[in-house]
Amino acid sequence: MTRRSAILGTALAVLTTGSVLTWTLNRDEDAPRGGATGSGGAGGSSRTVVIGVAAPLSGGLSSMGVGMRNSADLAVRTANESRHVPGVTFEIKALDDVADPAKGAPNAAGFVSDEKVLGVVGPLNSGVARTLVPPLARAGVVNVSPGNTDPVLTLGPDWASGTRSRPHSTYFRTIATDVDQGPFAARYLHGAKKTRLYVIDDASAHGTALTSGLTAAFTKLGGTVVGTEQVDPAERAFAGLAARVRSSGAEAVYFGGYYDTAVPLSQQLKQAGVNVPLMGGDGILDQQYVTGNPQAEGDLATNIGLPAEETAAGRDFLSRYGKAGYPQPAGWYGPYAYDATWALIEAVKAVVTANGGTLPDNARAKLPQAVAGLAFDGVTGRVAFNENGDTVHRRLTVYEVNAGNWKPVTSGPATP
Repeated sequence: MTRRSAILGTALAVLTTGSVLTWTLNRDEDAPRGGATGSGGAGGSSRTVVIGVAAPLSGGLSSMGVGMRNSADLAVRTANESRHVPGVTFEIKALDDVADPAKGAPNAAGFVSDEKVLGVVGPLNSGVARTLVPPLARAGVVNVSPGNTDPVLTLGPDWASGTRSRPHSTYFRTIATDVDQGPFAARYLHGAKKTRLYVIDDASAHGTALTSGLTAAFTKLGGTVVGTEQVDPAERAFAGLAARVRSSGAEAVYFGGYYDTAVPLSQQLKQAGVNVPLMGGDGILDQQYVTGNPQAEGDLATNIGLPAEETAAGRDFLSRYGKAGYPQPAGWYGPYAYDATWALIEAVKAVVTANGGTLPDNARAKLPQAVAGLAFDGVTGRVAFNENGDTVHRRLTVYEVNAGNWKPVTSGPATP
């Protein structure tokens, strides 16, 4: 995902004011720095490893970001309670980016300067990732995202023209990308006999990547794009656009962007008599899209991966999340944040094992290679990465608003 700015304030913004939220499970603030903290005890030496979490913890997309943070915390709790890495205790340092790219670089500096931070989970938004990932990479800090879908982050700026080059060797992600989402949506619309499509995006990296892939695949399947338009993500008045869509004879509307812009767009299209589904990517797949929007019935969205409720591992995650007592839901990205955090935990375990059972002083430098070599069964499926840092587990799901809730319609592989 990507975002220029977060627009809507929510109750969660009040609950999470402040730019730095540090969740401490067993932290010794007076311990020496050097990649981890050390403390003595009856059972011998103990080391504390900090995992950074970058996410929108306030603002319009905080419902997604807080679920990410909580899920990362659950992974850390699980590792600590089971002593998954003997001699190591994990904790989380969460920094709020408000879904604002301007926060990426300073948050990266906050992680890099804390030598206890060995890796970072996040961010949610690809726009933030474009400013967070480069300084993390320069400092050699491994980064696993559960939310970025911008292909540029793993394939380079010229990927669309066929030239692919990995720009950041420290960056990985547990979800598929917009390279997959757009064509997957196009195939669904084609199968639903929608032949005339109006395409709109918010001019963001996420939005344009979605619509470019969708448009190419939809026209290749024989469909016709009857209109295209870009909107400012802060815009809330779409009467003129709705009139143009109505006169185009479109059988469906596709929007590349986020739910805070998509909600008024959906409402005003229906109010103008455009009684066709609005479809989007994972950026609109949030209960906030449905809340207070009765016009959303029948609208569609794609999401990366399978519904957590449909797998045993996913159901187990949701059960443990509920029992942990978090006041906010895990959200769509929670399971992927859990797996991203667990990937860092497994990487630390691999580094400790290779060092004879102790955490080396240069553990931060060793983690990127350790993450690259991982392969394990997570709560979202098989977690492993290809040569570009992308997940090898690329499945997607189409959801539809039905009776006031997003419900899965069909799932399938990224490629037909």
